[in-house]
Amino acid sequence: MNRQPSPVPRRRVLLAGAGAAAALAGPSLGASPARAAGRHRPRAADSLQPCASYWFPDSLPPGTPGDGITWRSLAAWQPGTDRDLAFNRSTVPLARRFTPVPANTTARAGQARISALAAFDHTAGNPSQGSATADTYAPTHWALLDELVFWGGSAGEGLILAPNAPLVDAAHRNGVPVLGTVFLPPVAYGGQLRWTRDLVRRDAAGRFPLAAKLVQVATVYGFDGWFINAETGGGDAALAAEMQAFLRALRAAGAGQGVRITWYDAMNRTGQVGWQGALDDLNRSFFQDASGPVADSLFVDFRWSARSLADSGRLAEQLGRSRYELWAGVDVESAGWDTGTDWDAILPEGRDQVVSFGFYRPEWTLQHLPAGRTPGQFHAADDRFWAGEGAAAARPGGAGGWRAPATAVADRSTLTALPFATGFNTGHGLRWYEAGKVTSEAPWSHLGLQDRLPPRRWVVHTEGQHPDISWDFDDAWRGGSSLLVRGAFDAPATVELFPARLPAGAATVLDLTHRLDPASGPVTVEVAVATRPAPAPGRPAPYVHLPAGTLRPGDGWRTDTVRLGPLGSGTLHALGVRLTGRGGAAVAWRLGALAVHDGPASPAAPGGLRVTDTAAVDGAVSVRLAWRRANGPVRHYELHRRLPDGSRRFLGGTCGTALYVPGLRRAGTEPAAEIEVRAVHELFTTSEPARVQLPW
Repeated sequence: MNRQPSPVPRRRVLLAGAGAAAALAGPSLGASPARAAGRHRPRAADSLQPCASYWFPDSLPPGTPGDGITWRSLAAWQPGTDRDLAFNRSTVPLARRFTPVPANTTARAGQARISALAAFDHTAGNPSQGSATADTYAPTHWALLDELVFWGGSAGEGLILAPNAPLVDAAHRNGVPVLGTVFLPPVAYGGQLRWTRDLVRRDAAGRFPLAAKLVQVATVYGFDGWFINAETGGGDAALAAEMQAFLRALRAAGAGQGVRITWYDAMNRTGQVGWQGALDDLNRSFFQDASGPVADSLFVDFRWSARSLADSGRLAEQLGRSRYELWAGVDVESAGWDTGTDWDAILPEGRDQVVSFGFYRPEWTLQHLPAGRTPGQFHAADDRFWAGEGAAAARPGGAGGWRAPATAVADRSTLTALPFATGFNTGHGLRWYEAGKVTSEAPWSHLGLQDRLPPRRWVVHTEGQHPDISWDFDDAWRGGSSLLVRGAFDAPATVELFPARLPAGAATVLDLTHRLDPASGPVTVEVAVATRPAPAPGRPAPYVHLPAGTLRPGDGWRTDTVRLGPLGSGTLHALGVRLTGRGGAAVAWRLGALAVHDGPASPAAPGGLRVTDTAAVDGAVSVRLAWRRANGPVRHYELHRRLPDGSRRFLGGTCGTALYVPGLRRAGTEPAAEIEVRAVHELFTTSEPARVQLPW
């Protein structure tokens, strides 16, 4: 995972054994300097802008940092002096999830899993709470992921990265743990062996202070552990032994907090960087030793082969570990779904899967698109990467070409409790909508506001033509997007939305908020609900269809409530919709929200809204705000500005209790800007506001 020596903030990972790109310094997780330089956009405008945290272990590089970069020592970090902590702390707990009956016959439960190493922005200047653009990597295929690594780091910026809170909040809502990165780069990319020695330095009592500090960071910030990548050459067996002891100390210190460790196959027991492409005698001590597990998983370098993976799996089992705790690296940064991969070495047909696999840089699905790309184009590419083309999620995988993860790995779900609601909001948009009305014309991104989304793209049961289904950003009920289903509907079509294990009783109802686009023909809508699971992989759940009305163009958004009580008490195993066209006209049906609940609920109001800091930037005012958490369950908080004409303008949202808002300007002659914060419930009902005024 090489890094270039300059302070360019582009992050990159495990290119070990990936071909010509690895020729400079051997296989590694590094970045192309030219590509990295092209992405450098210093952010020096606003001193109030909170950003994701990054550090060196202790000693800093010589000289001075580049524009927009702050050099920090992790050894000196203290939560009480962390000015941006309130903006970087995740508040959503890691959800428990289950594995429903797979959507196809080749997706295996309990075998291969997926890790992903993704770069979401620069190491330096990565905004803590999203930004004013919809052009961002917004992953939605959480159901297929077992771990997400917040990849980054460079010798000119910092080597230890804490993931920003919105990413962790979105992942946790879907049951996916997120790891920060400890990156010790190759010498060719600016790595210095003193940083490795800083990391594993002992104190006078023989303890590892930075092991305790890494656990403290993960616990205080609310993420799940660390991906440790030691690629700086020049070490010896004594340093390797200290690194192994450091990992043991990190594991012991984090055991009570659930902190997990993934070790990258680079440094071996000789202290040299070897990139084994396997679990073997040279690196096994970093994974498992005589005392038990050292790391929770091992990311196997890209130079693996079918034989080395088979041998690695057997060795893991001989050590008393699962072979699926090994991630076989697959570098997709340059070619995405055209990446040449020996899939049969990982996912052989007709036999148990060999090991798990890890994608390096799946944000290719965004970055390969040309300038002017839209959120819809990104999601179409991302769905193709993860689910394949068409309805591949419901079809068995093939032996050749791209092996879409949905055809090999069973999806998971966190839908186990009521209430459940979704507005089909992907976490970014061209505008912000509330109740079908635009309350901000500004593009935005904030993954913490992302809803739980249908995991299978897309499973449809029909005797006729399959409709086209996509995320659409031209209209929404709430947030930035809706689900658009278009087709001839020459036969009824059931669209699967969510596998679930939701309790249902006499009072349970399902709310469906939907409308037709103006040029659409009419459509009859039924809610598809299954009280039993699918009988076998690839088979549909035994749906019962309950009427939700007939829509006609011009009706606008409407919410239909369907009582589920007649189904009797029990468990809802699947949710979907059945659409039936009328008169042969093409249908364009838009789903804006879906909720299952036992009755209405509203959250308590937050309190103590206050301005904690302001700064004048380019003739406008940027402001930091904080408030007290509302009592009871809260999904997130939303802030608005009350304008002189009485209307409200959306400013932003967060799952925490602090928000940075840039670019406020005086409206007419108003004496002060009035700002409101409301708590938002899981059903997207809102509390009464807390208010503060910002005098001009």
